[in-house]
Amino acid sequence: MQTVDFLHTLDREGQLLAAAAERAGTDAKVPTCPEWQVRDLLRHIGAVHRWAAGLVAEGHTEPRPAGEAPDLAGAELVAWYRDGHRLLVETLSAAPADLRCWTFLPLPGLSPLEFWARRQAHETTVHRYDAEAARGGAPSPIAAEFAADGIDELLRGFHARARSRVRTTEPRALRVRAADAGQDAVWTVRLGPEGPPVTVRQATDEADAELSGPAARLYLALWNRAPVPEVSGDRSLAALWKETSGI
Repeated sequence: MQTVDFLHTLDREGQLLAAAAERAGTDAKVPTCPEWQVRDLLRHIGAVHRWAAGLVAEGHTEPRPAGEAPDLAGAELVAWYRDGHRLLVETLSAAPADLRCWTFLPLPGLSPLEFWARRQAHETTVHRYDAEAARGGAPSPIAAEFAADGIDELLRGFHARARSRVRTTEPRALRVRAADAGQDAVWTVRLGPEGPPVTVRQATDEADAELSGPAARLYLALWNRAPVPEVSGDRSLAALWKETSGI
């Protein structure tokens, strides 16, 4: 996927998130994040959007803390969220291709602009799903190609960091297969007692368990928003993922 694709997705998903939050009401519970109400969701994602926009606009090459969200509720909070989302989309759209700024995942080959457009598209999509869960009814679809990209970012980005808590006492191999996203949408995650998981985007003959299914459902499952569609082999590895993979 190209940067422009991520920007289109970020724009659309952010608008869907706002519409779902508005319909649910900011006091509504978020079933996919049991400790949150919609107000907490909007404050979180609104602060993240403004934080990312500031990093890009000001070209910060070192990490900066996110600002505090205002103590708003109801229509005022939804409007505050919409303003921050629009600021982020406009900032990324106007940023130069050779942008220099800080990024935080070990993903070689991505420019800072590509990184931030991709990261915020996925951040917003996952939380749009949360907002729609609070609203009720059928969730908006997630394209298979985009979902497969998000699986890749999660496995080869977030869980390549030392802070990943997914560990096993003995070396194990977990295969992840997005059934509807092409032959390349297969990952092998090697787990062990030391260091973060090591993920390669390819199948191997040896795997102790496989998590598989349509890319969109698998994407949500790996972000602990839905059950894993299909598990084969050692089911304890699926349980381990659910228990320890939270970001």
